[in-house]
Amino acid sequence: MPTLISHVWKPSNARALTIDSFLPVPRGTTAVTPLTLNWPVKDPADVLDYQLDIGPALTGNADDAIQDVDITIDPSQPGDLSADNILADGSRIVIWFSAGQAGVTYTVTAQIVLTSGRSIQRSILLPVLALSTPSAPADAITSSANSPLTDQNGNPISSM
Repeated sequence: MPTLISHVWKPSNARALTIDSFLPVPRGTTAVTPLTLNWPVKDPADVLDYQLDIGPALTGNADDAIQDVDITIDPSQPGDLSADNILADGSRIVIWFSAGQAGVTYTVTAQIVLTSGRSIQRSILLPVLALSTPSAPADAITSSANSPLTDQNGNPISSM
């Protein structure tokens, strides 16, 4: 009789971001705006987990935890990027994204409420590009099956 295997799911660190820390700014200096957070590119056909670690916001508050997460995506039209599942794992928020329009960079905004009543809001850019099927230029030479002919590097051959 075969033994059933149970799998343990672990989020991928390849798509993990940590928010900026909350360090005080010395007197006489100007606070610098942190760089925009960016997740790696996804294909419209991908269904992948992306992480946001808010650990720096919880430093010094051992009893604080994530209570609620609200995710908004801009733009948000039919066929655009979709947040299918949102999980909290310690100080990490794991969001499963699907769909999206190729060539669009989405702004994903996470509004996080902590058990202490504090709230944190961060926006992360998530570019969507057609990685699985290259788009052929309008003047590409096509075969009888209407698929573009390509050179030795996989680039479509153009009639110009």
